[in-house]
Amino acid sequence: MTAQRKLRALITGASRGIGRATAEAFAASNIDLVLVSRSQDQLDELTQTLQKQGGDARAFAINLSDVHQVKSQISQLLEDVGPVDVLVNNAGMGFTAELIDMSLADWQRVIDLNLTSAFQCIQAVLPGMRSQQQGTIINVVSVAGQQAFPQWGAYCASKFALMGLTKSLAQEERPHGIRVTAVCPGAVNTPLWDTDTVDADFDRTAMLKPADVAQSVLHIVQMPQHAVIEELVLMPNAGTF
Repeated sequence: MTAQRKLRALITGASRGIGRATAEAFAASNIDLVLVSRSQDQLDELTQTLQKQGGDARAFAINLSDVHQVKSQISQLLEDVGPVDVLVNNAGMGFTAELIDMSLADWQRVIDLNLTSAFQCIQAVLPGMRSQQQGTIINVVSVAGQQAFPQWGAYCASKFALMGLTKSLAQEERPHGIRVTAVCPGAVNTPLWDTDTVDADFDRTAMLKPADVAQSVLHIVQMPQHAVIEELVLMPNAGTF
């Protein structure tokens, strides 16, 4: 009886927040990791930590907001490491502003990172997954992909669109054995709230922790191959902020 091959997962936005917590949860479950983020220093620190704990992780610094380069860079990465079994599209940004005041450049910036970069990562991994006739793609959407919030118009638009992309992709790839899931967390206590593009004052102690979301993502990956969680909504017990 041959040993089952270990899973290999590619996680974007892996250096902080949900991405980092997911990398830690995957490594603890013996899943090999391909980690992508803009910050090489943060990625190197994370990979060293995971390797000391016995995990297998490789890091690649890629600026996913440069969407014209994303597909080719991820494809090149896959040539180096081999095909992946799991893609977690987690990279994204928050942005608060009334739509009337928002510049086209800022609008495009949000759409590029939150939506188009995910699309380009998907296009890069799909050939390998189709050739294997299996794979799991998890898009970290948001409850803002189901419910609109004032001052978060561009963010909501990007996440509603990511939800549409996820649902369409699920239908197209089901015949190829590829599972596609939308994970929709409510507010999560991540560095997103500290960025200069977000102006919001919430009680962060009542938010979900990144590890809460990571455990849900791991559960999706570990479902039997014949089963799929198509959409998962995970909320703080305090409700919507």
